Amino acid sequence: MSTQVLDRPQTRSGLKVIDADTHLTEPHDLWTSRAPASIRDRVPQVKMLDGKRSWVIDGDKSIGTGAHPNSSILKEGGKVRDLDTFLKLQFEDVHAGSSSVKERLQVMDDAGIYAQIVYPNILGFGGQAAAKVDPELRLACVKIYNDAMAELQQDSGQRLFPMALLPWWDLAEAVKETERCAGMGLKGININSDPHFHKDSDGNQIPDLGHPHWDPLWEVCVDKRVPVNFHIGASETAIDWMGQQGWPSLPYDLRSGISGAMIFFNNGKVVSNLIYAGVPERFPQIKFVSVESGVGWVPFLKEALDYQLVEIAETKHFHKKPSEYFASNFYFCFWFEKDDISHTLHRVGIDNCLFETDFPHPTSLYPIDNLEERLAALSTEDRVKVLSLNAAKLYDIAI
Repeated sequence: MSTQVLDRPQTRSGLKVIDADTHLTEPHDLWTSRAPASIRDRVPQVKMLDGKRSWVIDGDKSIGTGAHPNSSILKEGGKVRDLDTFLKLQFEDVHAGSSSVKERLQVMDDAGIYAQIVYPNILGFGGQAAAKVDPELRLACVKIYNDAMAELQQDSGQRLFPMALLPWWDLAEAVKETERCAGMGLKGININSDPHFHKDSDGNQIPDLGHPHWDPLWEVCVDKRVPVNFHIGASETAIDWMGQQGWPSLPYDLRSGISGAMIFFNNGKVVSNLIYAGVPERFPQIKFVSVESGVGWVPFLKEALDYQLVEIAETKHFHKKPSEYFASNFYFCFWFEKDDISHTLHRVGIDNCLFETDFPHPTSLYPIDNLEERLAALSTEDRVKVLSLNAAKLYDIAI
């Protein structure tokens, strides 16, 4: 087993650092403990299915064969860096901070993290796993999750901020759930990046996110000042941990490494489509966040979109250059990048960069090493922005 025992995975920062991307290892009773009796057997839960312990929805549909906790941090504080070992882990093997508020806050205190933005695992980063069941059960599962996340935020003393899942297959319900979650104090929404590969409850193909169909959702997000978050892998078509990117001759852990690297660029597709579809032009105040995608590719994409618009689609015009919408409407998260990162952050836009750790996933920063040294070329003002103030402003977090 490849692990490293760590006493205090510190950032060594005196700032109130806000970690813009972490994940919850969902407790096995998250849904069953809150569901009404009429659907308690159908909501997500862990049980034996085909001889394997699995997360199951609607009684017999696997949404997590093996019931993996999606955490690489062990109980004693070490981190697994071997894929074979990681895939064998169970809930009982991993650090309680993966799932429990009290222990998570201790991890944060040890690491010098003041607050964390939290994303799901079991229903998919964009809630896509809920698409396996009927709309009524889907909606109930999403609402139960969001209720639990409001409780978690409250229990954390306003230091853990989960992003709400949406019933994106039903626009009216998505708008209502956004309003409800904002009313409960949740700070942002998390949405499927490719809903157009799904059908609604009437069997009609759902429009893509650039279509005016979604304008009522963008309107309520602007009205409630709710950021729209696109986590990598937020749809069936965007997630590919083991498959298409690595060549067949490579062992599966190396294929997984390539897929994990290439998946970052998928969010560039989402950003590009939103801009070319005119969404930030129609909604100048809307805020989108590209989560867990890194930042190194952003300067190139900004230049490429400007170039392509002029050279290939000169009859199409926006009020601003495509690259200018990056500054006004988009945020990007960095964590592992070290090579001249301060210069890269300036090219992306200091006001548009957020720091994350991805705790407790395998690619997470654990320990958080040399953070201040990596950002040494930034001014104190800029360092405060990317580690704290940008996220605090975006998500309305009191620091």
